[in-house]
Amino acid sequence: MHKILVIDDDADVRDSVKYVLDLAGYTVATAQSATEALGQLALVTTDLVITDIVMPKIDGVQAIQMIRRAFPHVRIVAISGGGNFGAAAYQPAAIKTNAYLASALDAGAHLVLLKPFETEDLLQAVEEVLGVGHA
Repeated sequence: MHKILVIDDDADVRDSVKYVLDLAGYTVATAQSATEALGQLALVTTDLVITDIVMPKIDGVQAIQMIRRAFPHVRIVAISGGGNFGAAAYQPAAIKTNAYLASALDAGAHLVLLKPFETEDLLQAVEEVLGVGHA
């Protein structure tokens, strides 16, 4: 049974992805931050991490880099729908979701998904990265 860790600061996204993967037969844990996820990875052998990119404090790109260094066997799928920035975290309009996802690939993600995605797209991505058929 493959073990998956879902990292997303948005509880609705995190819970939805967990629900879909649970139904598909995977063992799924969740984390609301990269810090929490790294702690879990140190305790439980995990096959795949699905991480959001735009998160507070440690963003998904930084998380991917940290995971790749500390847990090189873990496969990674990055997900992003862009992000909303307040005045304190202003980003130029030229930064687009594709740039986030490209940065995730550069950091070591094995595959990226653009939010919102369909259930089948998520399951296909997980199967592709894990090298398995339907769970």
